[in-house]
Amino acid sequence: MNDVRLNSILDNDFYKITMQNAVVKLFPGSIVKYEFINRGKHHFPDGFDAALKEAVNKMAELKLTKEEKKFMARTCPYIDLPYLDFLEGYHYDPSEVKIHQEGGDLSVTVEGLWYRTILWEVPLLALISELHYEMNHMERDSNEVVMSKTIEKAESLGRLGVTFAEFGTRRRHSYKVQNLVMEALTKKKESTFIGSSNVHFAMKYGVKPIGTHAHEWFMFHAAEYGFKMANEMALEHWVDVYRGDLGVALSDTYTTDVFFQQFDKKFAKLFDGVRHDSGDALEFADKTIAHYQRNGINPMFKYIIFSDALNLEKVEEITNYCRGKIGISFGIGTNLTNDVGLKPMNIVMKLIGVQAPNKEWIPTVKLSDEHGKYTGDPKMIELAKEFLRIKD
Repeated sequence: MNDVRLNSILDNDFYKITMQNAVVKLFPGSIVKYEFINRGKHHFPDGFDAALKEAVNKMAELKLTKEEKKFMARTCPYIDLPYLDFLEGYHYDPSEVKIHQEGGDLSVTVEGLWYRTILWEVPLLALISELHYEMNHMERDSNEVVMSKTIEKAESLGRLGVTFAEFGTRRRHSYKVQNLVMEALTKKKESTFIGSSNVHFAMKYGVKPIGTHAHEWFMFHAAEYGFKMANEMALEHWVDVYRGDLGVALSDTYTTDVFFQQFDKKFAKLFDGVRHDSGDALEFADKTIAHYQRNGINPMFKYIIFSDALNLEKVEEITNYCRGKIGISFGIGTNLTNDVGLKPMNIVMKLIGVQAPNKEWIPTVKLSDEHGKYTGDPKMIELAKEFLRIKD
């Protein structure tokens, strides 16, 4: 028996909540499939599948509390009240998750209605990460070391004068470590720390939940409307639901170059900024600044959220390069929640298929600005590259 479990239905990334709200509204009948990808080729010990199943089964007991609902209504006025009623009645259904282990290899898939299954990805990754360290008996740094490392990072970022958020739920060492990190980050009132992508911890520590949408939002739209229409339809639908709120657009699902072809003046003016999640950060900054200037928009009135595998050195380099050219902010994940003296896991869970009305599965793909981060069916990746005229 292990004691690894989730403590709150809001122990999830905020963009899962914001996307679920939009999916309930726009795509209530869509059926999708997700798959766990072990990028780091990690070895899972005997019995890992049983321990993970036990933790997943416990998730069926989670329920939105009255206090959590009040927090959401107060903090996120752009989220529909009927959705909060829906979330209050929502329960995880463990039958949507299939877990299988062969030797040291782990297989995890999730299948079902998109509006229901969308919440599984982040908690599953967090549970897999925590169980991995626990069942392999790997000893982390002490609580004091975790806290002092985090405070040092916050002070360094403060000296740089840049705002930053904690984005580390999916690959955290453990719930306890993320809690220590959040405690350390919220100790100083004059800090440049602005919030967390984790809704539960945002509520617990009185900070802002941060996030808009993920790659799956665009990947679904490609399956539904075709690759050429994916970015445009995904942004259009986001605007239909949020009417100008939650205005940070993710740019790299089908490469940044393709994104900027469709991120026209209307979107460039309407969205507050863009998020960088793959490829060279400085090149991305140049492209973004040039795009705003071409559209007659002062880049200093817009901003980029950088969120790709950040550490202090990267943040400093990006800050020095971008200062005075465009607004910037940072979402730091693993370097905050899994900097504990052990190797962080490299794991993801991706949307791999959308069911068509005729019940056939349409494979989904992601073509980020790093070829190593391409995910999906190889034939469909080639097809997408051909349609979008992406050259290697």
